[in-house]
Amino acid sequence: MQFCQEDPSAVLLILASTSRYRKDLMERLRIPFCCIPPEVDESRLPTETPTEMARRLAAEKSRAIHSRYPGHVVIGSDQVADWNGQALGKPGSIEAACEQLANLSGQTVVFHTAVSVSAGEQQWTTSTNTICSFRALSEEAIRRYVDIDHPIDTAGSAKAESLGIALMESMQSVDPTAIIGLPLIALTSLLRQAGLDPLQEHACRRPS
Repeated sequence: MQFCQEDPSAVLLILASTSRYRKDLMERLRIPFCCIPPEVDESRLPTETPTEMARRLAAEKSRAIHSRYPGHVVIGSDQVADWNGQALGKPGSIEAACEQLANLSGQTVVFHTAVSVSAGEQQWTTSTNTICSFRALSEEAIRRYVDIDHPIDTAGSAKAESLGIALMESMQSVDPTAIIGLPLIALTSLLRQAGLDPLQEHACRRPS
């Protein structure tokens, strides 16, 4: 499936993602782009750390779409939750989300959010960490939260952009959008390296 705000032939910028959260964040930059699913295997490699996993997957997503659209600038991103070195994936079900949050009650989790930009023969990749300290959570609070936010598609089972913020005792990051899935401060820096400054008018539109 492909979903775009614009025809890919009309823009220079592609977001290699099907995430509505990343799509919403990209819209903050006020530049034309389209979204195309990268369709890469997101399995963790043996001995791979959560940080390495996030950076590798972001780079692979970017390359996968750039290989199909070499004349475009392509953004890939990935987020991995790191609990004492253990990579936490998306729960996939209500019960798994409840179990994940029960394990994280009173714990600290580091969310590694990586972003990669491919343009021409070059690729730039970086990552941003968000340190989240979960407060002590009762079974009732967990169940109520999961029933409301339905976080089955979110690593760590907490949607910080929604009611998931109520699960937290504290959050620390140099980029407030990283926890949502796309670190916009880091991304705009990479886009400038690729020759696309979001503050320049029509920077990402193909000439007619």
